[in-house]
Amino acid sequence: MPVVRALSKVAKQALQTPGCGCRPLAVTLRTISFSPRQVPPGSDASFHSVSFSETDHPKVLITGGLGQLGVGLAKLLRKRFGKNNVILSDIRKPPSHVFFSGPFIYSDILDYKNLREIVVNNRITWLVHYSALLSAVGEANVALARSVNITGLHNILDIAAEHGLRLFVPSTIGAFGPTSPRNPTPDLCVQRPRTIYGVSKVHAELMGEYYHHRYGLDFRCLRYPGIISPDSQPGGGTTDYAVQIFHDALKTGKFECNLKQDTRLPMMYIDDCLRATLEVMEAPAETLTMRTYNINAMSFTPEELAQEVQKQLPDLQVMYEIDGVRQSIADSWPMNFDDTNARIDWGWKHEYDLPELVQTMLNFIGSESQIAQAT
Repeated sequence: MPVVRALSKVAKQALQTPGCGCRPLAVTLRTISFSPRQVPPGSDASFHSVSFSETDHPKVLITGGLGQLGVGLAKLLRKRFGKNNVILSDIRKPPSHVFFSGPFIYSDILDYKNLREIVVNNRITWLVHYSALLSAVGEANVALARSVNITGLHNILDIAAEHGLRLFVPSTIGAFGPTSPRNPTPDLCVQRPRTIYGVSKVHAELMGEYYHHRYGLDFRCLRYPGIISPDSQPGGGTTDYAVQIFHDALKTGKFECNLKQDTRLPMMYIDDCLRATLEVMEAPAETLTMRTYNINAMSFTPEELAQEVQKQLPDLQVMYEIDGVRQSIADSWPMNFDDTNARIDWGWKHEYDLPELVQTMLNFIGSESQIAQAT
């Protein structure tokens, strides 16, 4: 970097040879951070200086924003930080209500240059990385899951480290395997998942923590349980039955579950999930004793969920047609999360238990169905 060397030489001379009996000049030199991704020899790296005041709002980029969680998180963050400070991104065309609700941009996490330009041009300070293929879909296309969930993650990590971003990458109950303690499952234990989705999430946890210790990356991660949301359709996850039951109960009065009736898994309503994400991102770094936390709200079986729904809709008929792939995945996952560390370190506390979850889902989907019929 000829310019940097020239400036350093001039500064050194000025400090060593004060003229006219004056005091030496006080010269402030800006240090240049480096990226784990090597800069080609002979090329000049771009200067990057973070001038982010604590009173300013973060500038947030959400990748994979059209999935189950992105739109809801964007709505929550825009309410807190301002509409134009949160950019939603994906490789798909957004529906009109999403496009007009706030900034949206095309972003392919496999295109390093494009992603880097977005971060630089929009002065991003927080990055929420939701792009991923879920469990059942990933098993159907391992090569694509490996590319999106692992190669894409590497791009995200390098860019976040290079530009001093605060990075959030979600993990999952799928990051554990059949040899993990299942009831409860602590933050630190044997993991050994048996799906490409789970393997990629363990990889994300460890790489994020490595970048934190090696490069000082402000990496934060939550292991989500199964997330239940009224305004998104099931997207290929093993826990999707817990969303589908509400749609089927109100539309047809019949529900076919693809997991055994006694399959217990940890679950959470989406509002709790999004609030937990915001809270861990806002938590002071010194309060975090680890960089990857379990979070939990409730744990139930398909039978227990169906019984709670039938308290409101007693005519609901429930049948069980087991999907072998999804059942084998669920049998290797935790039955209950131990999230003690999250509750102690940054004050995590859920608000929705099973009865509140069921009532909220039925009210929301029922009102949406009535509006659709009226129009």
